Amino acid sequence: MLRSLFANCRTATLGVAATAIISATPAHAQEQPLIIARHLEINSLDPSRAFCDTCQIYLSSTYQGLVALGADNKSIEPQLAESWEVNDDQTVFTFMLSPDAVFSDGSPVEAKDVKWSFERLKNLKADASFMMSLVKSIETPDEKTVVVTMESPNSEFLGVLTAPYTGIVNSDVASEAGASAAEDAATADTAESWFQANSAGSGPYMLKSYAPDDELRFVRNEKFWGEKPAIAEIVIDETADAVSQAQALQSGAADIAMQIDPDTSKTIASPDLTLETVPSYNFIYVMFSPGAEGNKVPLTKEVRQALAYAIDYEGLIQFTVGGEGKPQASPIPNGFPGTADLPMPVEDLEKAKAMLAEAGLADGFELDAPVAQLNVYGVDLVLLMQKIQQDLARVNVKLNIQPVASAVWREQVAKPGAPFSARFYAPDYFGSAQYVQFFGMVPDSFWLTRASQGKEDLLNQKEAELLGKALAAPDAERETIYRDIALEMIDDRIIIPVVSPNLVLAHRNDVAGVRYSACCNLPLAELSRK
Repeated sequence: MLRSLFANCRTATLGVAATAIISATPAHAQEQPLIIARHLEINSLDPSRAFCDTCQIYLSSTYQGLVALGADNKSIEPQLAESWEVNDDQTVFTFMLSPDAVFSDGSPVEAKDVKWSFERLKNLKADASFMMSLVKSIETPDEKTVVVTMESPNSEFLGVLTAPYTGIVNSDVASEAGASAAEDAATADTAESWFQANSAGSGPYMLKSYAPDDELRFVRNEKFWGEKPAIAEIVIDETADAVSQAQALQSGAADIAMQIDPDTSKTIASPDLTLETVPSYNFIYVMFSPGAEGNKVPLTKEVRQALAYAIDYEGLIQFTVGGEGKPQASPIPNGFPGTADLPMPVEDLEKAKAMLAEAGLADGFELDAPVAQLNVYGVDLVLLMQKIQQDLARVNVKLNIQPVASAVWREQVAKPGAPFSARFYAPDYFGSAQYVQFFGMVPDSFWLTRASQGKEDLLNQKEAELLGKALAAPDAERETIYRDIALEMIDDRIIIPVVSPNLVLAHRNDVAGVRYSACCNLPLAELSRK
């Protein structure tokens, strides 16, 4: 149900703003708050602790990286670094910072801030820390030069630096607030609550306020050293589901709606709105945790593979997004290096039954499935799981769906583990290594840790060796190596992608600059009013 937009003075102001947008002159219109309807689902606003889709929007708007992802979603462009050099074996990266770059308080962006930001990201040991896992040392020969040395070749490091989580923080300001980049930062750092109310970056916007499960409010950085954004203030308003977002957009209470599903979009017919369906690199997946405490039978590779054959993939795409999506072969998304001509997942009930019978499970078993109550990319995860529940029932597997809040889900998959569940992922940059480092059964990966729970030996040494080769290989050889890795990840059957949904870009006609970004979701600084 649409959350009341007139329950308090804040949202009453939104109604006035929506009316003003229509009649205001262009110059005046840019000063009116632009309202974005989306489900916030934010785990943190700390640049080194955040890891979520809305976090991508927030961090890329308030912080800047050394480099940025181009509008083509593949090329790398200068940002804080005006130039860079890479040695032949891709182990030493030297960056020259722009002399004009300043933080939102007017102080210069210096090499020491880069060193501090990267070391803090690595040492906090949060979700995005894997992006700095191969960094051996960071030197700052002068105030505007940064030299990053890798432990081993890393051909994707420039790509990594386009991810919003590698944005550069004003180290002086953050340190005064309790932030630490030291080796013990995971326990010594006390700045997370400060970051919930303050930003300390050089981006086009600053954090104005954040009310969890309510709104995230940006204000234009008047000291921004680049081209200042057109819109003075932007609000991401908590609007949990697609129907509510569509209603807010149609009523004028929202200017942009970010999570309208294809079915809902087909019900919208207004000359005041623009709706465009585009492919994305996002995907929904299901996963197994063989080491979870709640497992009632051993989730061996053969059992996992059998259950994968029991899923109706085509039916899932129709059920969840009305056919507006694509199947995905591996945890590396369609269109990324290594994904050309991979074998797509197929439904084969007879094979599923035969494999379960061979494992002594012909009579079936129960499988617990905690799942976050979320609607992402137009897909309701609980409804998706209900469809899979029907699929698995055909091979005598009873799926016990346990809807929980997203924060509870995060805690549960960390310990004691979720035997079976569903989740989503959006890219942080264009490059395949991130998916191996996050989803692969390689040392210290997010899902190796959570799937094994320290009890099961799920390490795939071949994947780890191939990843090392891929990061050291020239461009011409990388595609083949990542394809070999993708085949290994498919065989593991820990992570099973079930749908890559198309995205609906929905906004009022007077809003310009709405586009899909593979690193940053929605680049706020590009928005304006016509």
